[in-house]
Amino acid sequence: MSEPVDIKNKSEIERIIDLDRLGRSGSALEVVASESECAALAKRFGFLALQGFAARVTVDLQPGAQVIVEGRLKGKIVQACVLSLEPVTQDLDDAFRIVFQKDLTEERDPESGEAVLNAQADAPEPLAGNMLDVGEIVAEQLSLAAEPYPRRPGVKLADVLPRPKGGPRRGAPGQQRHPFAGLAALRDKPRRDR
Repeated sequence: MSEPVDIKNKSEIERIIDLDRLGRSGSALEVVASESECAALAKRFGFLALQGFAARVTVDLQPGAQVIVEGRLKGKIVQACVLSLEPVTQDLDDAFRIVFQKDLTEERDPESGEAVLNAQADAPEPLAGNMLDVGEIVAEQLSLAAEPYPRRPGVKLADVLPRPKGGPRRGAPGQQRHPFAGLAALRDKPRRDR
């Protein structure tokens, strides 16, 4: 997110800020995604559509080489219902705040070498270099704001599961068939010697 700009991994909604040119009062910007940027973000995150996506973002330099990025996302996400695959619309209106720290080294697990996440809610993230892609930050916040398991109102799992053919099995009233009854029958079956 805060890595130096890499042309191969260019964000779909790139908005680069040079922190060395940022004034003492910081910077405020409006990120409004074009139709093609919305389509690219929808493809990246597996949405059916992304409409009217925009964010108001402020970037402020703080003492101690900290950079605070705050903003609010607005827009409309269309996703497939996890049960029926029908379109589900989610209106976005989500605020975020991220703190970056210059020259902060990531703590790594000695065995796996992977970055260790800090459990503190407002723990600073490392900032490499002097360029910050605010567009990528906004894109990542979009993915976090999206409903992970969108569900169309009123749809239940029973509505989408296939119904057994021939209706329910008949047995003694109040008696239920045990799920492992077939295995018990095999266990009790006489074995043939080989």
